[in-house]
Amino acid sequence: MRLPIETSNLTFIVVAPPQPVLDFDSKQPRVDANGQPIFTFGVVALGSEGADIINVKVSTEPKGLVLGGQVKVAGLVATTWAMGDRNGVSFRAERVEVLSGPATKAPVAA
Repeated sequence: MRLPIETSNLTFIVVAPPQPVLDFDSKQPRVDANGQPIFTFGVVALGSEGADIINVKVSTEPKGLVLGGQVKVAGLVATTWAMGDRNGVSFRAERVEVLSGPATKAPVAA
């Protein structure tokens, strides 16, 4: 089942850099229906009811992502899956846009 996710009230912070998604059997990079490579990256999704760490897949390598940076995730869809006795949810986005770099701490007075 594919479930679209409304992201306008969520904040996404990058916690893992983009990596190519590899085919389980061949270990070759996976591509989408248009032949574009698929990448995955980790984010903390923050909302009014808490936070979760999720891995998001997107076609083409997202540029400019930095750990701790804020991004906008558009067209996010959750898809349930089952393989034998295992099951879960995967997340796929149409696109990702960099909003800011990592938060910086104010200097500490000595």
